[in-house]
Amino acid sequence: MKRDFSQHGGANLWRRRFLQGLGSVGAAAGLGPVGGFAWAAGEAEPPRVLRGTEFNLDIAPTPVNITGAPRIATAVNGQVPAPILYWRQGDTITLRVTNRMPDISSIHWHGILLPAGMDGVPGLSFNGIAPGETFVYRFDVKQSGTYWYHSHSRFQEQAGLYGPIVIEPRGGERVRADREHVVMLSDWTDDEPEHLFALLKKSSDFFNFNRPTVGDFMRDVSEMGLGQAVEKRKMWSTMRMMPTDFSDITVATRSGVSFAYLVNGHSAERNWTGLFRPGEKVRLRFINGSATTIFDVRIPGLKMTVIAADGQDVEPVAVDEFRISVAETYDVLVEPRDDRAYTLFAQSIGRSGYVRGTLAPRPGMQAEVPAMDKAEWLTMTDMMGAMGSMGGAGGGMAGMQDGKGMGDMKGMEQSAMPGMDHSKMPGMSDMAGMQGSMQGMASRESSKPPPVRHARTEYGPNVDMHVNMPRTNLDDPGINLRNNGRRVLTYADLHTIGGPLDSRLPTRDIELHLTGHMMRFVWSFDGQKFSESMPVHFRYGERLRLVLVNDSMMNHPIHLHGMWGELESPDGKFQVRKHTINVQPAQRVTYRVTADALGRWAYHCHLLYHMEAGMFREMVVS
Repeated sequence: MKRDFSQHGGANLWRRRFLQGLGSVGAAAGLGPVGGFAWAAGEAEPPRVLRGTEFNLDIAPTPVNITGAPRIATAVNGQVPAPILYWRQGDTITLRVTNRMPDISSIHWHGILLPAGMDGVPGLSFNGIAPGETFVYRFDVKQSGTYWYHSHSRFQEQAGLYGPIVIEPRGGERVRADREHVVMLSDWTDDEPEHLFALLKKSSDFFNFNRPTVGDFMRDVSEMGLGQAVEKRKMWSTMRMMPTDFSDITVATRSGVSFAYLVNGHSAERNWTGLFRPGEKVRLRFINGSATTIFDVRIPGLKMTVIAADGQDVEPVAVDEFRISVAETYDVLVEPRDDRAYTLFAQSIGRSGYVRGTLAPRPGMQAEVPAMDKAEWLTMTDMMGAMGSMGGAGGGMAGMQDGKGMGDMKGMEQSAMPGMDHSKMPGMSDMAGMQGSMQGMASRESSKPPPVRHARTEYGPNVDMHVNMPRTNLDDPGINLRNNGRRVLTYADLHTIGGPLDSRLPTRDIELHLTGHMMRFVWSFDGQKFSESMPVHFRYGERLRLVLVNDSMMNHPIHLHGMWGELESPDGKFQVRKHTINVQPAQRVTYRVTADALGRWAYHCHLLYHMEAGMFREMVVS
């Protein structure tokens, strides 16, 4: 069985020829930049919103100008992002999707509970939508909240095929607001996504522009002395990893590659604006529709009250900032009381760039844009989990928070590195003695996990790292957010109202490790790429526990199609219901699943380039 890998090479050639023809026609007609920029308040066109139970969606090549250069997007009904779809809980929805592209296409309704045949994953749910054909999706809407939709065909999502879904609850919103705005974050490239993927395969750190510099080394020398500064560099060199490898692709331009961050299809320069009246309660429905970018979001001068996560109402929690991983959604409530503008600021996890929008009483207003935070270095906690933690959960990064807390770890480094030869060795499996010596540290984690079981398939040329003592805490905001002086949301803050949907305890655990090889840009579950793996089977109706152990130093937002995941706290209690769960480096998370949806379902990392590089599994409920 193969997933949808259409003839993207031919599609690229076709897109280039289409663009050339468009350019000549536009020049002759005297046309300016063309694009679907219809979301900004104050512009001629209002946001394109489709409501009801019957929808006609056309997937077609569409000219856009997002960065100043004309390009061809894969758009829905002529706009990027695609139209906002408003549904109502309890209705039966019919969506007629016509593919006017030269390649197979698809739409997946992210986080929506529906029959497997309506899920929109070529090779699993259906065959895909062939060029010129129309596929009819029809299903009952069983839930409410903020969701989104996107292509599940090769890199079409990166090329613009994504859009918001808002489902109105049958009984009305639990938290009332005077006004609301959808805020869809995304990333865009003027290049062909397949070319970016090829660059990553040739050099996985091609886009890493936060690499350690001579200036960083001299600063370390002044702070920790020459010996420790040299040992710090030596450790990372031995591991053949970058301590600032947070994202696969960044906004920096190199070798003609252009990458941009967007809010509702607008770059920072275009400044999307959402209007309000002073004193109103404004609901902001945040969606991260990026292909690869994790964002950290704040609105200086405004407190945000988080009221929903992945479409599910949560107990309100007030924060200054939150991290939204790829494919997650958060609803927040803000109450701007002053007659002034506020900047909506979203910086990338790696601090390579940002996008901003504005909340304002009137169009054209702007507020000061804050400076980006400085990128830190990944810590021993991010590399070794509980073994690298020096304190309790949440505070376990003591001495590591400045990102430079490795200089005094010479003894640990000398013990750890032989087991972390990323090309030859089986990770840290020979470190029993070291594990014993670190037992005191591990015991101070909020809950000590059971022994880690590494599958035999993990010990191969495509796995460069193993974590034997992963951390289990949920109260860590993550790299580049620790101790920044702001109140930052963590998973430990989230509590779904109403508790679990199924009160049964799991009768079976399924443990999967998030594995990869950074240098080769290969990503997998348990060391097996999708092409090498067998499906994972669920018994219909069973209550089971999925255990994820991140054996890498990157965040992985993991998405299970068709079923909810109910995240557990470190002590095994119900925490929050989600469709996408971000697993931090060297972290172990567990969540309960009720296998109540028959069929074949996708399970994958939602970093698009990781999924295409192999971090994808088929789950079968039968």
